[in-house]
Amino acid sequence: MRTANVLLALAIGALVTSALHARGLAADATPRAVVELFTSQGCASCPPADAKLVELAKDPDLLALTLPVDYWDYLGWTDTLANPAHTARQRGYAQARGDRMVFTPQMVVNGTIACIGSKSEEVSDALDRTSGTRLPVAVSVEVAAGEAEIRVAAGEDAPAEVWLLAIDREEEVAIGRGENSGRHATYANVVRAMTKVGDWTGDAESFRHGLAGRGDFHVVLLQKRADGEPGAILGAGRSDAR
Repeated sequence: MRTANVLLALAIGALVTSALHARGLAADATPRAVVELFTSQGCASCPPADAKLVELAKDPDLLALTLPVDYWDYLGWTDTLANPAHTARQRGYAQARGDRMVFTPQMVVNGTIACIGSKSEEVSDALDRTSGTRLPVAVSVEVAAGEAEIRVAAGEDAPAEVWLLAIDREEEVAIGRGENSGRHATYANVVRAMTKVGDWTGDAESFRHGLAGRGDFHVVLLQKRADGEPGAILGAGRSDAR
């Protein structure tokens, strides 16, 4: 009986994998974690975290994103990549967690786990807490003719929101003033625009939407809301999936 159950489980797994491949939603293309770095060109402690994010962005099992914030601009240098929406997103995460900890450099893993982005051991611990499993819902995005075609597989823990992000693969900035004056900074996978595409109900669904903005590639996040604030990330995909 036990052997029969194992064989049945393997058969079901094969069917699921086959179905995902057939719909362009291969399970092995799903990242195990989404890492968001909230950083600022005016923050003296941020360069090590920026370098860490560049390193993480090279890992095909991770989707690492840089979200520059604007609340240090008053220190003498206006961040050239900052977006108030990134600041609002970081504050929303802190509100959802209940700790209200908003600082730079801060990394948030899978929408729920926060750590100091310049401390490698904290970043490693946060990634370890994902248990090495992949995000539970397969997501894909393809871009053509100024539109994004997004597909989300069926899954649990609905409802969730579908967000489309425009990403610049690399940005280099010469910082002229402030705490990092004279530094030449390199940033990986910089978020340039974010827009909500729709709501996912738990069934396999497709969405079409105009591009969120110009970027080297586009990312889709499937994300829960927690009392109106951003919550756990259930799935993610990128238009240049490797």
